[in-house]
Amino acid sequence: MVRGGWEGHVPVEATGLFVGGLTRDGYEVEVSDDLEVYADRELMGRVDLVVQCWTMGEITAEQIAGLRAAVAEGTGLAGWHGGIVDSFRSCPGYLQLTGGQFVAHPGGFVDYQVVVRAESADHPVVAGIDSFEVRSEQYWVLTDPLVEVLATTTIPTGDDDPWRAPLTCPAIWTRRWGKGKVFVTTVGHQADVKDLEVPEVHQIVERGMRWACR
Repeated sequence: MVRGGWEGHVPVEATGLFVGGLTRDGYEVEVSDDLEVYADRELMGRVDLVVQCWTMGEITAEQIAGLRAAVAEGTGLAGWHGGIVDSFRSCPGYLQLTGGQFVAHPGGFVDYQVVVRAESADHPVVAGIDSFEVRSEQYWVLTDPLVEVLATTTIPTGDDDPWRAPLTCPAIWTRRWGKGKVFVTTVGHQADVKDLEVPEVHQIVERGMRWACR
């Protein structure tokens, strides 16, 4: 687990929600508060999964090169909300790796629905989970066509909004990168860990971590 960046997303508390479950399932969990671990080729070569919770911040050329290489060789990458899709905004190599980038959350905290796509209903990350509602930040994200979208959310438009029509964005997706797998969910605002305790959200994150693991 690599955690840090903007403290408003309480990375220590948020990642702490998942350490126990991973440990009980037999995973050996190492926690780092420093991005320099990504440049440690020996460490990254033996890690099966990186769970990242690092909002905004900067990443060096050596660090992103190490992370990209590790995932390409089979290390999984997983995360939620700003900890994975609002990280390292100025690094194109990171954005390419994750396949998406946060740009806005209109209205702040709002009630919204996450809709599991019918064609993805059998995917192990969302199997058996119906569409569900949360009250949190609804992420407007830019993604590329190589992500496998498992669930979406639709941002409405009002009379005073500059966009002309409701916008449907991916809310949960996966991605292949070389031999590795990437899992992303935009749901789960870390400033209030109760978001991550919503049963569907918590289950999806846990499943996403296990799916991405080498």
